[in-house]
Amino acid sequence: MRMPTVGITCYPSQGGSGVVATELGLHLARRGCEVHFISSHLPFRLQGYDRNIMHHKVEMPSYPVFEHSPYTLSLASAMADVARRCNLDLLHVHYAIPHAASAYLARQMLLPHRVPVITTLHGTDITLVGKEPSFFPITRFVIEQSDAVTAVSKFLKDETVRVFDCGRDIEVIPNFVDTRVFRPRPDHELRARFAPDGRFLVLHASNFRRVKNTPAVIETFDAVRRQAPAALLLVGEGPELPAVRREVAARGLEDRVHFLGHFDRLEDILPVADALLLPSWHESFGLVALEAMACGVVPVATSRGGAGEFIVDGHNGFLREPDDVEGMAGALLELARDPAQRAHMAEVGQRDAATDFGAGCVVRRYLDLYERLLGAGRPVDPLGG
Repeated sequence: MRMPTVGITCYPSQGGSGVVATELGLHLARRGCEVHFISSHLPFRLQGYDRNIMHHKVEMPSYPVFEHSPYTLSLASAMADVARRCNLDLLHVHYAIPHAASAYLARQMLLPHRVPVITTLHGTDITLVGKEPSFFPITRFVIEQSDAVTAVSKFLKDETVRVFDCGRDIEVIPNFVDTRVFRPRPDHELRARFAPDGRFLVLHASNFRRVKNTPAVIETFDAVRRQAPAALLLVGEGPELPAVRREVAARGLEDRVHFLGHFDRLEDILPVADALLLPSWHESFGLVALEAMACGVVPVATSRGGAGEFIVDGHNGFLREPDDVEGMAGALLELARDPAQRAHMAEVGQRDAATDFGAGCVVRRYLDLYERLLGAGRPVDPLGG
């Protein structure tokens, strides 16, 4: 079977679903697929030119009669247009709303030619957005109408079945990490800038939304630094960041906490940390924790959600309840006080990330899914071009 021509739609801004979708497209292109990203803007992880990757910007017309520009409809039209012009074999959308809805409309517009739609669920499209009463019926509909549905963790699959009472098959294909990019890279000069005098360096990276439980990050770190020399790196931006800044000032932690803001190349900063702190109220997967493991950084993460599908408590990281500040602080102090244990757990985590969640094996699972949908062993030209 020839390598398929794939249309991918994702949110182009920083966030787990956009990261995974973009990385998937990059790896598919390296394997010989022609990949067409269809989105409002260029995904932030697409850098430089790749002969197998194209980007198609969704135009957003503005008319006085529209209170808000109907992006879902513009996206559907763009998907159908790209599918016709570029002979797409399938559409792979990441995040249910509105991308799966747009893909459904595009598929109907392309009839009688059949262009399969794959919907990959990433988390908040189910656990937050999809539960909203105004979105619930359409979310369930587009899940049922997709030709294939994948979820990034068993937790998310089970939650989708529970919330939407889905009877359809949902395949778990986990998030992945490119261990050629995310790997231990000592940078003593950079580390000394944030953690002088050998301080234990904790890192938190997120979109600073309420679900990330950022107050617990500051409270936990404050408990740690009272018992061990420590510093905290905060990477990312979001609506909770002003409150975090106020809390840092109120606790007198300005000289211990460093705000780095939005950082496109997380792989450049992750390796300097000793531990990652991720106390979210839930994580459908927790990609940043997997990336930390690949960099030789020990994660202390929430026990609610999918992080427990790759973190084994006490083996390659720690799992704690998100409101267990004492337990999270205890885990971090254990790592700070025992460098040998920290080094051992880091080595184990790095190996586990590469073995079970490396890009090669996970991308192969997506290709297998494409082949099953398109019909293994036969030439595929769904638009008759």
